[in-house]
Amino acid sequence: MSLDAIHARQPDHPVAAQFTDRWSPRSFTGRALSEAEVMSLLEAARWAPSASNHQPWRFVWARAGEPAFAAIHQALTGNNLVWTARAGALIVVASKDAVTNREGAEVANRTTGFDTGAAWMSLALQAHAMGLVAHAMGGFDRDRLAQAVGLPAGHTLHCVVAVGEQGAAEALSEDLQAREKPSSRRPVAEISRHGRF
Repeated sequence: MSLDAIHARQPDHPVAAQFTDRWSPRSFTGRALSEAEVMSLLEAARWAPSASNHQPWRFVWARAGEPAFAAIHQALTGNNLVWTARAGALIVVASKDAVTNREGAEVANRTTGFDTGAAWMSLALQAHAMGLVAHAMGGFDRDRLAQAVGLPAGHTLHCVVAVGEQGAAEALSEDLQAREKPSSRRPVAEISRHGRF
């Protein structure tokens, strides 16, 4: 992907370049990430904002070439099975469903998905800062993935993130090559209202 295509994404209002330059490619070089690289990604996710500091996010990760990578990979579905094979690591994003309240009772955490989304975005921005690319996907078999990672009761699977060095678009099938470019976004006026809906 040329830098011209990335920089063609122009915001309607001033924002830091990390937001418009970050995108989700599907082509990877196949280089396994080092454990230190994965730890940096998870460290960024660790510092995401969290309601009442409950930090419900949970991650299970594996690097290319490891048996756990193959187990996570085999739980993916559709085209995800094809393009993720050359990712440097796969990271399963889940969350703990309940929290202990001030009275010591376990109650549903109504912000778990919201908080875990913030952690994923922190991970994605860290990947971008490290010169890596990250692509989150929801195309997976829930039962098979839960078994592959030993998901405990009381946890929810959200996505699998493929992360690594960006590869050439030409390494993808023709249909995926056509999609290998940064996408646009809805204008702010379409996603927000001043005062009320």
